[in-house]
Amino acid sequence: MNKLSGHHHISMLTKNGKQNNHFYTKILGLRRVKKTVNQDSPSMYHLFYGDLTGAAGTELTFFEMPVAGRTVRGTNAITRIGLLVPSYESLLYWKGRFQELRVEHSDITTYTGKDALFFEDHEGLRMVLLNHHGQETPTQWQPWDGNEIPEEHRILGMGTVEITVRYLQRTVNLLQDLFHYTVVAENDQGTVLQSIEGEVLGEILVKELEGPSEKPGKGSIHHLAIRVATMEELQEWDTKIKELGLTSTGVVDRYYFQSLYFRDRNGILFEMATDGPGFTVDSTVDELGKELDLPPFLEEKRAEIEAILEPLE
Repeated sequence: MNKLSGHHHISMLTKNGKQNNHFYTKILGLRRVKKTVNQDSPSMYHLFYGDLTGAAGTELTFFEMPVAGRTVRGTNAITRIGLLVPSYESLLYWKGRFQELRVEHSDITTYTGKDALFFEDHEGLRMVLLNHHGQETPTQWQPWDGNEIPEEHRILGMGTVEITVRYLQRTVNLLQDLFHYTVVAENDQGTVLQSIEGEVLGEILVKELEGPSEKPGKGSIHHLAIRVATMEELQEWDTKIKELGLTSTGVVDRYYFQSLYFRDRNGILFEMATDGPGFTVDSTVDELGKELDLPPFLEEKRAEIEAILEPLE
């Protein structure tokens, strides 16, 4: 079985799709690559942001839940998203941009050994920009020119994802023993693992924290998805997960990719998702994200769904 090649996407909760769309497209300069609905609850938007085509490893996705309350932070949760930028000069650019646009942010510091700029979106979602030191862009990443961010400072895709748990070794053992992640650092911040050693594109920081579990709300992280190359590999992983005594959903057809979902023994929700067929299966590259796209099994309910959803623009 091939080695896992890093993050696929990460999914969060938002209370307001219109405000969410503004922050991620106008402030962070990402492309909205798919405007669709939660396939399990089609009365709510599912919004995807990323590079030109929403390639695996660049996707930030949000479920709109108008009834969402505030997040009560705690343990046993995915607690921060790292996003890669090309250089230290890029961190300086973003610090100035955040000051101008009144985005909550820190001074430039370090995080998992990298130059870092911590910030939060308008709903308190915790993120950090990481200096990628001019290294090659993430696999498949393609620039999108429909924003005002200078080309040399654009966000490249996902980097370190932080997971905070009550029992650190439970999650570390799963990543190490089942998925063959490599431990690359252990310090007072926690344990850093990489799906491909030397590549930050699949890096996970596992931190230990006692206390009550996080109560999710707006700005909380729902799950992390990991890249799997093919449907055949996904089915093999499904078998291995079940053999370990964990409960898997089995393979689920999400139309834009195939997935399975499971929780580790700290309750962290993981998804494994195939790279394809991708978001251009029902849209041209130029038209990505402009109209409401629905998987075929929901198409007959389009009128009903569109009547419920609030316009984003």
